[in-house]
Amino acid sequence: MTPPPTAAAPTLKKVLRPLHLWALAVGLVISGEYFGWNYGWAVAGPVGFLVATLLVTVLYVTFIFSFTELTTAIPHAGGPFAYSYRAFGPLGGLVAGYATLVEFLLAPPAIALALGSYGHFLHPQVPVLGTALVCYVVFIGVNLLGIKESARFSLLVTVLAVAELVLYMGLVAPGFQVRNFLAHPVPLGAAGVFAALPFAIWFYLAIEGVAMVAEEVENPKKTIPKGYLYGLGTLVVLALGVMVLTGGVTDWRTLSRIDYPLPEALAVVLGRHSRLTQLFASIGLFGLVASFHGTIIGYSRQVFALARSGYLPGFLAQVNPRFQTPHWALVAGGVVGAGALLTGTTAQVIVLSVLGAVVMYAISLLSLFALRRREPQLERPFVAPFYPWFPLLALALTLLSLGAIVYYNIWLSVVFFAGLGLALAVYVLLGHHRRPVPEDALLNAERL
Repeated sequence: MTPPPTAAAPTLKKVLRPLHLWALAVGLVISGEYFGWNYGWAVAGPVGFLVATLLVTVLYVTFIFSFTELTTAIPHAGGPFAYSYRAFGPLGGLVAGYATLVEFLLAPPAIALALGSYGHFLHPQVPVLGTALVCYVVFIGVNLLGIKESARFSLLVTVLAVAELVLYMGLVAPGFQVRNFLAHPVPLGAAGVFAALPFAIWFYLAIEGVAMVAEEVENPKKTIPKGYLYGLGTLVVLALGVMVLTGGVTDWRTLSRIDYPLPEALAVVLGRHSRLTQLFASIGLFGLVASFHGTIIGYSRQVFALARSGYLPGFLAQVNPRFQTPHWALVAGGVVGAGALLTGTTAQVIVLSVLGAVVMYAISLLSLFALRRREPQLERPFVAPFYPWFPLLALALTLLSLGAIVYYNIWLSVVFFAGLGLALAVYVLLGHHRRPVPEDALLNAERL
């Protein structure tokens, strides 16, 4: 007797279009324009930090043009994990997966703390930590409802956040003075520029998270390049505009160690009790919400992909049959983020997240070179321009950033690499490196 057919396991839904990806690319990152970058002033001053930001902008332009080739050729929810697995096998996949998890699990706590700080700026009786924890509960719930609903929400808050930053630049521009930007100079040298690199990277950190929704994109071969490139162009303009204009409105030292530099700068120009200042601080929450929401999407898809491939417990790969979202992956990442809220400061969490990002950038770029050599026949709907020079420049700047971050953050780097060493040791001891994932065609060249 033939057994009855089993119902197919629920899968991710393909609904995202170019506008959704633009919103996700910008939304993932845009909180970096609101806070976090200003800590770079504390170590380099505005001029040194401007140099660091220009270096990082070149890094991201060359990296995204290179990374888009991988994302369109291998549209997998694991993103960098999938590319590195395909290029270097299970151990390469583990390194990329670990680094990406650190980046996307630790970016949301930093953003949540900034949300709490903005709320505290508006209403001093509102607790920072309590607000941050409530944000996790609310936005995990929003993400559980489905990717299409999440994308619509992301589009709305991203458009509002971009509009607000444009308004902010228009309001502070009349108060910009070059002498403020150049006052109290920190000696311009390699040491200060290198120390500021992690905070300059925060301007663009997580734009690569678009790769994690590749399995949910309509026509990924054409849609993904548009989303990446339009998003990156938007972010370059916003990052440079916000940073330069803010540095010229007041004594930059008063803004270099707070989590709400933009409303504070606007208060200097318009007055703390101005209705526009209060309005800006209120709607400024949209930028933070956009990034918080986007990074939750990113970490959940990474956890889902790693669990589906056997790197994490299998239950984390379950997809909710009604909403078609990875519900356990969303909840598990929220638990980790809540723990980070209780143990770290904003600056430390940012450095760890950036450290995960640059390690992931490095192995992704190495994967690009390896796949070009090993699989010249692989269909590449988008080809990295100026190959190999763009990827080589991106790799050189990535390694420079990695060296600077490690040098200036020894103990945080020890924590990061100790975690990676432990993950590799457990993986090898359990023998998982000898058991590839044959059923996933995108991870295995011979299956295509």
